[in-house]
Amino acid sequence: MVLFLKNVLFTLVVPGTVAVYVPWRLSLGGAAASGPLLALAIVLLAAGGATYGWCLWDFATFGRGTPAPIDAPKRLVVRGLYRSTRNPMYLGVLTVVVGWAVLHRSAALVLYALAIATLFHLFVVFYEEPHLHRRFGADYERYRADVPRWFPRVPKGVDAG
Repeated sequence: MVLFLKNVLFTLVVPGTVAVYVPWRLSLGGAAASGPLLALAIVLLAAGGATYGWCLWDFATFGRGTPAPIDAPKRLVVRGLYRSTRNPMYLGVLTVVVGWAVLHRSAALVLYALAIATLFHLFVVFYEEPHLHRRFGADYERYRADVPRWFPRVPKGVDAG
């Protein structure tokens, strides 16, 4: 129960601020999209939220931790979406922000998404990856060699062209 509460608290404070509160504040007074753009926004918001939720579940149930660096998973999480990309949780949060940008047809939210993507990348490269290397050693290095940082690879045998 304590692990569940810690995950809820972190989600409300960090991704809740980055992916919900700030975009909502930036979009105040703007009209919402309609038609196909509204449908796209809903898909992006739902996909990003589902991605985050799945990753949070894997962190809690398999890793026995939270996304918070001060209470990180005890085990290296390499299952679920983490088999395709090393950072699906960040991608989920970013997808929600892009969903807000589409919903409100907002250039400010597109710039915010680009800023968030840059900060995520810098955090991953300069803090998270070195920390995971120190904590999990050879297991993390094997994982890092097999799974791309951001964008999943095209599976072998699939024609990309």
